[in-house]
Amino acid sequence: MSDEVTTKDIDRRFVAGDRVQLTDAKGKMHTITLVADREWHTHNGWLVHNDVIGKPEGSVVETTGGLKFLAFRPLYADYVLSMPRGATIVYPKDAAMIVGIADIGPGVRVLEAGVGSGALSIAMLKAVGPTGHLTSFERRDEFAEIATKNVTDYFAGKPSNWDLHVGSVQDAVHAGKYDRVILDMLAPWDCVEMAATVLEPGGVFMSYVATTTQLSQVAEAIKSSAQFTEPESFESIVRGWHHEGLAVRPQHRMIGHTGFLIMSRRLAPGTIAPARRRRPSKGAYGVSELEA
Repeated sequence: MSDEVTTKDIDRRFVAGDRVQLTDAKGKMHTITLVADREWHTHNGWLVHNDVIGKPEGSVVETTGGLKFLAFRPLYADYVLSMPRGATIVYPKDAAMIVGIADIGPGVRVLEAGVGSGALSIAMLKAVGPTGHLTSFERRDEFAEIATKNVTDYFAGKPSNWDLHVGSVQDAVHAGKYDRVILDMLAPWDCVEMAATVLEPGGVFMSYVATTTQLSQVAEAIKSSAQFTEPESFESIVRGWHHEGLAVRPQHRMIGHTGFLIMSRRLAPGTIAPARRRRPSKGAYGVSELEA
């Protein structure tokens, strides 16, 4: 039994090529990639990469000036918050909501539009696993290049189950079917009909938008198509807490509003969903709309 534990411990030790997150006593994080015989310089001495190689995760490493760091492999959230950006990333809290609420898991086929810097692509590739597939579209070449590098660096190679196309998703000829359509773009309402065409019955349509105006337009497009269930919208807000002995209080800084998520499910072809019975609030519609 002891030999098995030792073997597992050795397997988790840092090796050349590993990405390592170094955290100092103030909580400031630095990420380096280990290269034999290389040095990482700080304001207080330097750290020789060879001193980290061979150590297990959770070790304390020290610079020549006595500055100490905790060494771990970076988690997904650590990686995407520090990776190079071409566009604003989908924050880990929103990526977690998308993967969870849209039920993206092993074997799922996902169509993504608006790759940005690749943060959401990484989360979905992790979720679908080798039996699933992610097809991504990005209109801007420079964003596609950055996303490709970020995804490739994260997985130490380009995933075989990921296709990235430069161009507009609504202009592409989609021969296959998908289980999920996930959009992070300026005008997702233009893609509702396309999503209805490529989604399997029961498939999930989800869009990430920044403003209430966009949210309203996507919702109305979904309702007008009559091919989806009643859309549901929400946002996620994360607030950290400080705890020092009995002094437990919310942190002064928090990740508040970053965007809205709106989702709906594809109806079976030819199905007309029962009308949602709800009382419209005052001012929600114009007089002519109410009379109609």
